[in-house]
Amino acid sequence: MKHRIGYNRLNRKAGHRRAMLRNMAISLFQFERIKTTKPKAKEVRRRAEKMITKAKVDSVHNRRIIAKDIHDKAVLAKLFTEIGPRYANRPGGYTRIVKIGSRKGDGAEMVLLELVDRVARERKRREKKESAQEKPADDESA
Repeated sequence: MKHRIGYNRLNRKAGHRRAMLRNMAISLFQFERIKTTKPKAKEVRRRAEKMITKAKVDSVHNRRIIAKDIHDKAVLAKLFTEIGPRYANRPGGYTRIVKIGSRKGDGAEMVLLELVDRVARERKRREKKESAQEKPADDESA
């Protein structure tokens, strides 16, 4: 029976699984989108959402708790200065899993794990670039 099984072992030893999930969480916060298999994405999402919830409150205690798993100082700083405050008013659900089909080699179901408001931020960034490029063109014609 499979009662009270708390997590997916992902066919790895404990140390390998911990290291893989830490590295994937770091990549998620660094690039705000990662491509992986569905079971791995579900496990990373569990960890990442708890980290983002802690990062909403920037305190020494919370930084030390998260720093146990995130060893990259730049990513840790980004988590507490950009990502945490971005979701300050959101009660949960910071990530989304988007199915993208099967992997060619073994048929594993592949997904994109991304932070929720990533698309809106990219759209705003594109609009800023376009408006910045249009302004000098108007000045030259005048």
